[in-house]
Amino acid sequence: MAETVVLKVAMSCQGCAGAVQRALTKMQGVDSFNVDLKEQKVTVIGNIKPDDVFQTVSKTGKKTSFWEAEPETKIEAALAAVTETKTTTTAPPASADTTKTTVAATADPATPAMTTASS
Repeated sequence: MAETVVLKVAMSCQGCAGAVQRALTKMQGVDSFNVDLKEQKVTVIGNIKPDDVFQTVSKTGKKTSFWEAEPETKIEAALAAVTETKTTTTAPPASADTTKTTVAATADPATPAMTTASS
């Protein structure tokens, strides 16, 4: 079964891209590949293991990492941001003091009566 592996590879020139292309051409199991110098992106398709592709490209001396998956649409990105915001919002601790103090009028205005109630 064909697998697709996408890597981010630091390539500064056509020579760097050529080195990656030569390494992938020699790799067994590779059906096709695309080296995008501008995007710093290498896509490899074939009967391959992701770690093997990573090791092969890394041997060229170029800084290599697996490409991070991007949300497919702006709507998905917005939903992800909203979900992240909701999950990071915190409620007050359950042990928060909810005691209320009220002052009630008494027969003698010089001595107010204090009452305490918990909700």
